[in-house]
Amino acid sequence: MPFPCYLRKGRRLIIWLHCCGTLLAHSCTAPGNCVSLPCTFTPNIIGKCNRACNALALLQTVAAHPETRTPFLEAEIPLYLFPFLKTTSEAKSFEYLRVTSLGVLAKVDDTEAVKFLLKNEVIPLCLRIMGTGSELSKTVATFIVQKIMLDEVGLQHICATPECFFEAANVLANMVVALAEQPSTRLLKHVIHCYIRLMDDPRAYAGLRTHLPEALRNGTFDNCLRDDPAAKHVLQKLLDKLAGPTGGAPHPCPGPAAGRSHGGPAQAGPSHTP
Repeated sequence: MPFPCYLRKGRRLIIWLHCCGTLLAHSCTAPGNCVSLPCTFTPNIIGKCNRACNALALLQTVAAHPETRTPFLEAEIPLYLFPFLKTTSEAKSFEYLRVTSLGVLAKVDDTEAVKFLLKNEVIPLCLRIMGTGSELSKTVATFIVQKIMLDEVGLQHICATPECFFEAANVLANMVVALAEQPSTRLLKHVIHCYIRLMDDPRAYAGLRTHLPEALRNGTFDNCLRDDPAAKHVLQKLLDKLAGPTGGAPHPCPGPAAGRSHGGPAQAGPSHTP
């Protein structure tokens, strides 16, 4: 016999409170230690990082479910992830924290969620990780930026000003340069998808006609994509779109890595080229 409606709702509420309570409990211990002691890799700190990852894995389910996503955002629970996203240590424990935290953000993909992420400057955090993280964290961060851009609100935000557009474009370009040396088909596909979506904006389209990395045009990735027909198709779609008619007037070009955008201290790629 199915649960009565009020019992089903009560059960969901209990699960919701338990998951969020678990995260908050770990957030009171693990984040402070992890962020303030980035060079102290004691078993105690590593254990707290692992427990925090377990709590974050629960929140991925909460963030993904349509019935809990809205209260999850209204309670601003994602803000508790920011200390994890801002860590710069390359230790595995901290990398797990970054990737698992990004995994929570990757689950929120409706317009209200995108507005929340934009309001709280998630794009600068993702751009920094895309420029400096491991391959896995770069892949998830790029996927999040891709999902934000797929929403019209997100695309308009990134293409709203020349500074905002070129900051994102420069990080993507630096990633292409790095991928030419150390290929990753999975990461490359997300980068290409970001370029394809950017071209839906006439101003960004015009800018990319002159700023798209040459490595995407000259066959640099032919060997990398040889055994992945889907990836080759995505790259060809990008090149076909680039060869189409000009979409509109370009942004005034401020040059690469133009200042800080999105109101946050994002880093424009690993090379920090001015």
